[in-house]
Amino acid sequence: MPEARLHARPPSPWLLMMEAGRAPWEYAATLAAMPWLNRLPRGDGHPVVVYPGLGASELSTRPLRAFLDRLGYATHDWGMGRNRPRQGLLDACRERVADIAQRSGRQVSLVGWSLGGVYARELAKQLTPQVRCVVTLGTPFAGHVRATNAARAYELMSGQPLQHDPARAQRLRTPPPVPTTSIYSRSDGVVAWQCSLNDDTPLTENIEIHASHLGIGVNPLALYAVADRLRQDPRRWQRFDPRAVPRVLFRMDAKVAA
Repeated sequence: MPEARLHARPPSPWLLMMEAGRAPWEYAATLAAMPWLNRLPRGDGHPVVVYPGLGASELSTRPLRAFLDRLGYATHDWGMGRNRPRQGLLDACRERVADIAQRSGRQVSLVGWSLGGVYARELAKQLTPQVRCVVTLGTPFAGHVRATNAARAYELMSGQPLQHDPARAQRLRTPPPVPTTSIYSRSDGVVAWQCSLNDDTPLTENIEIHASHLGIGVNPLALYAVADRLRQDPRRWQRFDPRAVPRVLFRMDAKVAA
């Protein structure tokens, strides 16, 4: 699989074209499913920080955060405005997570959408004692840096050319030493799905769903999976059980890929 990820290509132009039209339908499906989603088991109130994707702001994660708030979690937006890669950004994110952990007296879960998931994973490596778990949504943390249709946008926003660095790629691919879940879709129109696969370790898993890249953060099955993962006790962590998915609500298939 490492070789397959390295040679993965960006999703097809057809999948990319479909992105804008699919996301509103996923949000509509979530609104329809919300009466049932809101009846999921309550969380334990621990803090959760949610990171947006490239070029997005905390507004994009508001539906997900509102959903988790209703389940009883203490959610926080990432606090950095629009996600434009810039110097010192990860340092500021690290200070925010450390401050939330100190003020709450509890470990913090990190949820990241697309590029935001890269931040979540790296922060968990730097702040391991203060992080409970990591959940990423359509995040390209493995494979070649150009196996995405957002490469040019990243270069324009960051002002830096994207160049593949094998050592950096290995570092990003290495999962943090906390329970780490990657939720991904083979029909992602922005990120090559192979680049969202965790290496198989006792604390990693990959959950495949049907979703677009722009809509995965408001996809009903993704919300269900995020809630299920946050409810896990990290001391007795178990991988996602797709047999528990209420298929009558979602009419989708979910599976765990090792």
